[in-house]
Amino acid sequence: MTMTNRQESLPQLSRQDKLKHILQSAALDGLVLNPGPSMIYLTGLHFHLSERPVLVFFMPDKIPMIVLPELEQEKLKNLPFEIQPFAYGEDPSQWEIVFRNAIQNSKLGSKRIGVEPRQLRLLEFRLLSDAAPKAEITSAEDSVSKLRMYKDQNELSAMRKAVDIAQKALMATLPHVKIGLTEQEIAIELTLQLLRAGCDPQIPFAPIVSSGPNAANPHATPSDRKLSPGDLLVIDWGASYEGYISDITRTFAIGKLEAEYEQICKVVLEANSAGRMSTKPGIPIEVVDKAARAVIEAAGYGKFFTHRTGHGIGMEGHEDPYIRSGNLMLLEPGMTFTIEPGIYLPGKNGVRIEDDVVITQSGVECLTSLPRELRQLM
Repeated sequence: MTMTNRQESLPQLSRQDKLKHILQSAALDGLVLNPGPSMIYLTGLHFHLSERPVLVFFMPDKIPMIVLPELEQEKLKNLPFEIQPFAYGEDPSQWEIVFRNAIQNSKLGSKRIGVEPRQLRLLEFRLLSDAAPKAEITSAEDSVSKLRMYKDQNELSAMRKAVDIAQKALMATLPHVKIGLTEQEIAIELTLQLLRAGCDPQIPFAPIVSSGPNAANPHATPSDRKLSPGDLLVIDWGASYEGYISDITRTFAIGKLEAEYEQICKVVLEANSAGRMSTKPGIPIEVVDKAARAVIEAAGYGKFFTHRTGHGIGMEGHEDPYIRSGNLMLLEPGMTFTIEPGIYLPGKNGVRIEDDVVITQSGVECLTSLPRELRQLM
């Protein structure tokens, strides 16, 4: 049975056409995806990962196929493209039969099949490999990255909205911040404000709210530590809008700071600016990392900048391109990523300033607009 679109063509069609060319250039006979951002990107279909396996098959010379539970078939109605379903009922013993039927129909049984190593679960992998024991199952991570790395205007519009939502949520949260409030309490208030400002129901990641010694941990989990005078308060948060994400960090002073803490805030501010100013199309990605890192190293804090300068952002909070030393990929229009230098003094304090940017034809556009200068909250 084939289900056919009765709506006008949507962006997924051109994305699937691009995928065909990418698969051919990578010598891949097919791409198999389970639920996640790439499946949404190519089909618009949303499934949550559950005990029931779901896989979509893409081949350059055939319409897509999908293995899914019978109860999910309504999602296939009115899609803007043809897709061939292979549905199964509630008896798990039938899964192997349905997967074998799908592989037989796809003619991928002895071909090269690409998968996403960071996304494909063991459940689906075993069903796939058992159904196609002679196939070469290999990573298609680079191919999928090439497809999703360059954002079109609709994607950028959603990302700008995600930035706007996040920034409004933080500004609504800051009046609640006071000495004695815990990191957890601030994170809860910020989460509420994100939803009130229009964030998708599922926020993209739990806000990082860290203060004082906890701020020296870049990926700290909000704790019951109470804000104290002399703390630096690091807030790393983001919103999601129509599936696209923002990721921002700002650092605040809780009362008067020691001179060194004021100094590291100034250094990171300069490093953030250097990173943004170095960014333009045609340069190797590592140039951005080196520009930001050089400022921090010159100030004598190089060993306290413990992570890369940034990461790609879009449907996922971390995706290609990664802004790190050694990455010689050239920046090109449509690439979106963060610039987020930091200094982390173990047992003392930490600071990070993070912005979201997009490469344009002539330079770079910063999507985030909140002030980066250190702000004393009380």
